[in-house]
Amino acid sequence: MQKDSKIYVAGHRGLVGSAIVKELQRQGYTNLLVKTHQELDLTNQSAVAEFFALTKPDYVFLSAAKVGGILANNTYRAEFIYQNLSIQNNVIHFAYLNGIKKLLFLGSTCIYPKNAPQPMSESVLLQSELEYTNEPYAIAKIAGLKMCESYNLQYGTNFIAAMPTNLYGENDNFDLEKSHVLPALLRKMHLAKLLEEGRMQEVLDNLGCDEQKALEILQKFGISSKSVQIWGSGKVRREFLHTQDLASACVFLMQKVDFWDLYKKDSQEIRNTHLNIGTGEDISIQDLSLMIKEIVGFKGELVFDSSKPDGTMVKLTNPDKINQLGWRAKIDLKNGIQKVYGWYCGAKNS
Repeated sequence: MQKDSKIYVAGHRGLVGSAIVKELQRQGYTNLLVKTHQELDLTNQSAVAEFFALTKPDYVFLSAAKVGGILANNTYRAEFIYQNLSIQNNVIHFAYLNGIKKLLFLGSTCIYPKNAPQPMSESVLLQSELEYTNEPYAIAKIAGLKMCESYNLQYGTNFIAAMPTNLYGENDNFDLEKSHVLPALLRKMHLAKLLEEGRMQEVLDNLGCDEQKALEILQKFGISSKSVQIWGSGKVRREFLHTQDLASACVFLMQKVDFWDLYKKDSQEIRNTHLNIGTGEDISIQDLSLMIKEIVGFKGELVFDSSKPDGTMVKLTNPDKINQLGWRAKIDLKNGIQKVYGWYCGAKNS
């Protein structure tokens, strides 16, 4: 990529897209193309066709997606599969039709089987059944990476698919019902700390409602001045990657890696050309909760609700493939969470 190349970042307001935009700007790229959902609905095929025909970007980072935690994935199953398939089908296809130089498709390590050998390498894809709670989302992302692979093989495009592990960072979704585990825990502990310190007005400001409604929300999500209820047993282990690390990996791949670097030239069958992006280190949800509790400064009790589903018990990526290509994660989990909490407090007070 040249510094003045026309670069389209799909989903630039989201957790991943905003980090990619920030990293591109940090590295001196000046010709970034972004559109809000109101300006361009990526599920609308004719709108996407018109956008690509008019703008003719050179490079595309496809980070737009409908995402959420276990509860959201399990509740809105139809929305997760329909919207994600629509977005990626439209963007990938019209990127091909308009001859873009390179595209990076972002998925998730939830594409791997529920009982995949740990740590999960790219080769375990489609070896056995998926985790039920996020199966629709995972199937959509598998379709996306296979679409990139298939277009490369048939049409000679240069589309790369990368599968990040669990992400956290600035601009995360902190919705108590729909967010991923780390931001949900961070917000719950923050609210509990405010209650613990008698700062009820700040609780009301945070939740954006009156006291009666706030008490209903706090009770629903198990938040009080003395305890925080946490979904699941706390025994499951998860890996977490700061979006600043992910963004550096994405720009690295766009700069340094091509599709033909990702398979053996004498292969009879070309598959699993996608790349894991992760740290290769995990932590139990119980230990993560204790870490967040310490960072936030909440002194109460953590109550794990084992009646709620845990999801996959262990989900750790093997990042050897991208490490061997020259990229490695740098941000320590505790330091990363401290950065995000500082940002969250600042955003709430601004």
